[in-house]
Amino acid sequence: QAFESYDYTSALEITEQFFWSFCDDYLELVKERAYASGESDSARLAQAASAQHALAFALSVQLRLLAPFLPYVTEEVWSWWQQGSIHRSSWPSVDEFAELTPGGDAQLMSDVAAALIGIRGAKSNAKVSMKTEIASATVHAQDESLDRLRSAERDLRAVGRITGEIEWLSSAEAGVRVEADLAEQA
Repeated sequence: QAFESYDYTSALEITEQFFWSFCDDYLELVKERAYASGESDSARLAQAASAQHALAFALSVQLRLLAPFLPYVTEEVWSWWQQGSIHRSSWPSVDEFAELTPGGDAQLMSDVAAALIGIRGAKSNAKVSMKTEIASATVHAQDESLDRLRSAERDLRAVGRITGEIEWLSSAEAGVRVEADLAEQA
């Protein structure tokens, strides 16, 4: 809509917000899975393939969104793995995403991002490394959010380095709140 209104500054701002949110949250969330660590061979490879496919799709979308602003760089990166010019490719659409992830829940990433903020905040407030393990965590959220977060538990454990129990508590309040007990430091 911003492009159609010739509001290029807003279009770039929205694109940059998406890029940084993607890097801060989704990329961090799935990188362990993308490297295929900790599973049996077939399950590990299927999980890695899923994460890698999603990352490739995201790269495609982000390159196309940035192409009007960074034409030479995006053209070069596009050429590393796609045929033709990025400037002749279709503009990303919601329909494209819906085809790739039928039945996907767009709210999942918002809930996960809120949980990651809580996990990072606990470590930051304790002035410890983000690699510090969490002995146990309590997640407070509304039931719908808890259901979504449970579906991403494995990835949350990996990125948050949660080694112990996660308690999922229903809350009437909107949003996600995380309490974390850090592991003893050596």
